[in-house]
Amino acid sequence: MTSVYARHKRTTLAIATAVAAGALITTGLTTAAAQTPAEPSGSTALAGAPVQLSAAARTSLIQKADAAAPATADEIGLGGKEELVVRDVVKDADGTTHTRYERTYAGLPVLGGDLVVHESKSGETQGITKATKAAVKVSDVTPDIAKSTAETQALKAAKAEGSTKSEADKAPRKVVWAASGTPALAYETVVGGFQHDGTPQQLHVVTDAETGKKLYEWEAVQTGTGNSQYSGKVTVGTSLSGSTYQLNDPSRGANKTYNLNRGTSGTGTLFTDADDTWGTGAASNTQTAAVDAHYGAQVTWDFYKNVLGRSGIKNDGKAAYSRVHYGNAYVNAFWDDSCFCMTYGDGEGNTKPLTSLDVAGHEMTHGVTSNTAGLNYSGESGGLNEATSDIFGAAVEFYAASSSDAGDYLIGEKIDINGDGTPLRYMDKPSKDGSSKDSWSSSLGGLDVHYSSGPANHFFYLLSEGSGAKTINGVSYNSPTSNGSTVTGIGRDKAVQIWYKALTTYMTSTTKYAAARTATLNAASALYGATSTEYKAVQAAWAAVNVN
Repeated sequence: MTSVYARHKRTTLAIATAVAAGALITTGLTTAAAQTPAEPSGSTALAGAPVQLSAAARTSLIQKADAAAPATADEIGLGGKEELVVRDVVKDADGTTHTRYERTYAGLPVLGGDLVVHESKSGETQGITKATKAAVKVSDVTPDIAKSTAETQALKAAKAEGSTKSEADKAPRKVVWAASGTPALAYETVVGGFQHDGTPQQLHVVTDAETGKKLYEWEAVQTGTGNSQYSGKVTVGTSLSGSTYQLNDPSRGANKTYNLNRGTSGTGTLFTDADDTWGTGAASNTQTAAVDAHYGAQVTWDFYKNVLGRSGIKNDGKAAYSRVHYGNAYVNAFWDDSCFCMTYGDGEGNTKPLTSLDVAGHEMTHGVTSNTAGLNYSGESGGLNEATSDIFGAAVEFYAASSSDAGDYLIGEKIDINGDGTPLRYMDKPSKDGSSKDSWSSSLGGLDVHYSSGPANHFFYLLSEGSGAKTINGVSYNSPTSNGSTVTGIGRDKAVQIWYKALTTYMTSTTKYAAARTATLNAASALYGATSTEYKAVQAAWAAVNVN
């Protein structure tokens, strides 16, 4: 689960099969990761933009890729015990396809084995983007330690993090750990219960099945006409059931909003109303937070569909759902893959629900990330995961064009978690929050992911707006550069397209900052051409945050 702000040092992860440190590598069949993909010189057409696929078309592409998976595995040189499992297919306007796979070895899931195969319209393989370059193989698949040993270690790790009611949700499963170092046979144990602050826990602990050594751990629960508290009077999608209206939007994949009524488990109760006028704009009315959450999900759905051609978080036309009034005075919001839902606390004193528009966009984007690149919620990859949610959370806010919550490059400015009216994060100069970094350094990966997100947030601001002082929608910004350069922005719309294509096409679970630079350059080249102004701006913006 990902949260909207940092609470402590333990890292978390978007999906159970996403994995830790490594490098994005484009290998073999055409270009290396550091090189520019083939693109007609000077091309400015958006031939490389992803197209919006119907459910039937997407299913057909996935089925076709699935049928060809054995042949693809042979073609790209996988070993005899390795198999590919299709996860998604993205098709560009020029007919290029990008098929994302998970990997198995001798029938076991390979954590860190994800890869993307890029094929031309004619079916020729143009390149491969891998989460790890290591050859995936282990000496045998018979563990030397008992499952109970791995489970005991996992429970101990959870308790060390301050969790309560900890217990293994299921027996440890055998996996191959390939995210870092030499691939090893391992156990993955999932520990349930609650984190120290009341957030639900799904702590994944990976234990070497030969030595009993802990290899890695991550937390998979990621914490980051109605009258709303933050967006004013808004129109929300509802449906009529009998004589009662429901917060159920059939036009957006059946997006629903539920009331947990201070509970911490279950789905809650679907919000209903007699006259289809919801909330009062005050936190004291239980419907008000629901209006903000429902509206946030609605606008985020519209942004992804209308701007990026994506139909829902999984791109399958189905909505996630929202739960509000989680716990008592719970000061956070989180995305949870296991329920495919967003959950919002009511903040200090139960008077400041964490349901602002950018927070809603932020949390739903964690779902998008987990269903595309699956960026590890740890180290540099985790920072990029958080930055992706900040980037699209801000983009959703601009897209909504609300007079009550105008678009800005501030994160969480409405929810006042700090208690002094300041936002959680600043994209123009991340260090203004006192903890985030403006630029990359070799120590960045050791920070909490909410702070290692800084250089990517800063990159996005510079790419969009450029460096120096300016005022946008009444907010003053003054963005520095680490190398003293002057960066000229290309506009937020183009920057959004570049980051989204990089996320969905060129990033993997182990992408770090250097690989994110490569991914965004590949995206800019595919969208605008390798000699374009946009491509050069991406280079300049990364250089300005010390990623070269």
